[in-house]
Amino acid sequence: MPRIVRKVRPGAPPGALTTPRQRVDKVEIEVVCYDLQGVRELEVDTIEQAFAAIEESSVTWINVVGLHDVEQLHKLGHHFGIHPLALEDVVNVGQRPAMHEYDDHLYVILRLPILGESLEIEQISVFFGRGIVITLQEVPGDPWDPVREAIRGGGGNVRRLGADYLAYRLIDSVIDSLYPILETYGERIEELEQSLLQGADAAILGDVQRIKHDLLWIRRTAWPHRELASQLERTDNPLITAATREYLRDLYEHCVQLMDVTDTFRELARGLTDLYMSTASNRMNEVMKVLTIMASIFIPLTFIAGVYGMNFNPNSSSFNMPELNWAWGYPLALGSMAAIAVGMVVFFKLKRWL
Repeated sequence: MPRIVRKVRPGAPPGALTTPRQRVDKVEIEVVCYDLQGVRELEVDTIEQAFAAIEESSVTWINVVGLHDVEQLHKLGHHFGIHPLALEDVVNVGQRPAMHEYDDHLYVILRLPILGESLEIEQISVFFGRGIVITLQEVPGDPWDPVREAIRGGGGNVRRLGADYLAYRLIDSVIDSLYPILETYGERIEELEQSLLQGADAAILGDVQRIKHDLLWIRRTAWPHRELASQLERTDNPLITAATREYLRDLYEHCVQLMDVTDTFRELARGLTDLYMSTASNRMNEVMKVLTIMASIFIPLTFIAGVYGMNFNPNSSSFNMPELNWAWGYPLALGSMAAIAVGMVVFFKLKRWL
């Protein structure tokens, strides 16, 4: 289940950094510097080493994995002039996706769904300014390998345009990572639908409820991303160039499409619940129909058996069941029962009740 927002201690001053839950053994820092001529990649142990690797004439991307080292975050914020309120949102994960504008940088909060045995939501923070992009994430693993390959290969616009375009590519990759997750849920919905058509099972209903719950969380993730993309497109901040602004329109369209797909799958999941109830009701109706037919067949047979089970003495009166003295009375009673049962079965067949 996605984690709930972690709040700071009540009464703490604004911008206070509380140490978040440690989710990695060691903070990992990756630095990528590039321009039209080449790329330089390195992994460093301290944030000071990352500062020393920055080249003024190139675009620098600093990726920090692990948020529990508050001291390094303080140094990062002090070096780049990051607002304390922004750093507070970095460590208090679970924030709503949004964009915040400051004097010399923009801060973008993203939420990355991770689908394993269950759905988890990771917060990713992106700062970008002139020539610098900083990303901070909770755990290793991200959807940015295509961006890294584009930087190494030099194809496209990533090495021709500035840091704002790199930030766009990173944001776009996070948002597009929802597509394969939604495809997985679409396949699960189809499998559950086929299982329900074969027969209602209470365990399937539990799977349907989990899918509905997960899709609700995905929608809550995709919806604010759409607002974020709209903010990025409309802002007149000089840190976003006209060339990058053209791509931000496409980012907004991706968010709208994700919303449509998510809503469609939610409707299908709700339909599975109705299908389960309908299948269970039909199955119950079939059982009740069989039991009713069996009871209808045995009612006249029970009547005959009940009549001849009465203890009247045929010798005391000619009206007291004289057929009890017939030589073929017993076979005649059984034959009558059999004929009535067969006749009722034929009648039910003609009525298409069987």
